[in-house]
Amino acid sequence: MSGVAASAQSQALPGAATAAPRKNIFDLDRTELEDFFEQVLGEKRYRAHQVMKWIHHRYVTDFDEMTDLGKALRAKLHEHAEVRAPIVLTEKPSVDGTHKWLIGMDPKNAIEAVFIPEKGRGTLCVSSQVGCALNCSFCSTGTQGFNRNLTTAEIIGQVWVVARHLGNMPHQRRRLTNVVMMGMGEPLMNFDNVVRAMSIMRDDLGYGLANKRVTLSTAGMVPMIDKLGELSDVSLAVSLHAANDELRTELVPLNKKYPIAQLMAACERYVMRKPRSSITFEYTLMRGVNDQPEHARQLARLMKQFDNATQMKDAAKVNLIPFNPFPGTRYERSSEDDIRAFQQLLQQARVLTTVRRTRGDDIDAACGQLKGQVMDRTRRQATFRKILAQQGAGDASA
Repeated sequence: MSGVAASAQSQALPGAATAAPRKNIFDLDRTELEDFFEQVLGEKRYRAHQVMKWIHHRYVTDFDEMTDLGKALRAKLHEHAEVRAPIVLTEKPSVDGTHKWLIGMDPKNAIEAVFIPEKGRGTLCVSSQVGCALNCSFCSTGTQGFNRNLTTAEIIGQVWVVARHLGNMPHQRRRLTNVVMMGMGEPLMNFDNVVRAMSIMRDDLGYGLANKRVTLSTAGMVPMIDKLGELSDVSLAVSLHAANDELRTELVPLNKKYPIAQLMAACERYVMRKPRSSITFEYTLMRGVNDQPEHARQLARLMKQFDNATQMKDAAKVNLIPFNPFPGTRYERSSEDDIRAFQQLLQQARVLTTVRRTRGDDIDAACGQLKGQVMDRTRRQATFRKILAQQGAGDASA
C-alpha cells in the first residue's frame, strides 16, 4: 500500500486523529482571544489586541494583510484560526435613509439587521436568533417560527457588516453610535452568546460603544434579567404592550409564565443594581386593543409604582410604538389622534413618554416587521401560511 493510500485509510478509520477546526475569531471577546493567543498559539496576550483592531476597526479579515504581525504568527493564525464574517444576501435602502440587510447564517437560514440614521446618531438593530421561540401575536418575526440561536460570531458579524458598509471608525469617524438587540429573536434566550457579543460592542478594541448605548430588549425573561444585571452593564428595554395580565398574556404569551408583577420586580432589581439608570418600556399601540384611555391610565399607574419602588424620578420611560402591519395580521395601527391622546394621558400623569417615529416601513424594516429565512423547527410557519392562503394574502418570505 502506498504512503498516500495508507494515510487516506488512517483518516477514514474510526478514532483516527483529525485536525481541530479553526477558531472563528468573531466568536471571542477580548479575554477569550488573549487566552487563545497565549494557550493555543503560544504568543503574548497583547497580540490579541492588534488582531482585534485589525478586524473591528479596520475591517480586515485576511491575516496576511495584518502587517504588524510577524510572518510566523500569521502562519500560526492561518493554521488555527479564521475570521469568517456572515454573507450578505441582499440589502435594501429605504427612502428615509433606513437600510436593511438580509444576512446568511448557514445554507438554509438568514436573518435581518437594520440601520436607522438620525441626526447625531446611527442605530443598528441586531438579531439574536433565527426566527423567535416566542409567539407574540402582533410580531411578524414570530410567524416564521424558530430554528436556532445565533453564535457570538453571527451576532457581532452583523455589527461588522454594517460598520464596514458605513465606513465606521471607532473613536474617530463614528457613524454607528448605538446598537439595540431588538431584531429577530428573544436575546435572553441566547444569553451567553448575546452577552459576549455585547462585550465586544462595548470594548475599546471592538466598537467602543458606551454601556448606555447598547440596549437589550426582552419580552420578560425574569430569571435572565436578574442574571444580566449581575454580569453585564447595558441599557434594558422591556416589551410590555399591556399593563394588565389578561391582555398582556394574549399579546405576549410569555406573560403566563412571568406575569407583570414578577416582571416589574425584576426590573426594579435591575435598576437598583445600577444607580441613575432607567428602563424603557416598549408599548406597541394597536387599534381598539390596547390604545384606549383606560389602558393609558393602567400604564401610568404601573409606571408611577415603578418610580416609587425604585425611589427614582423617571426610572420608567415609555416608548410608544405605532403598530406596523404585515400580511395576515389581525391587528391595525392606532389612529394618530388615539396615539397622541394616549401619550397626553401619560404625560399628564408625569410619565416620561416618547412616540417612536416609524422608519423603514417601505422595506418592511420597521419595528415588528423583520422576517428572514427560517427553516422552522416548529409548526408555526406552516400554520401561518394556511391562514394567509385562507385570506388570499401573500407572504413575501415564502
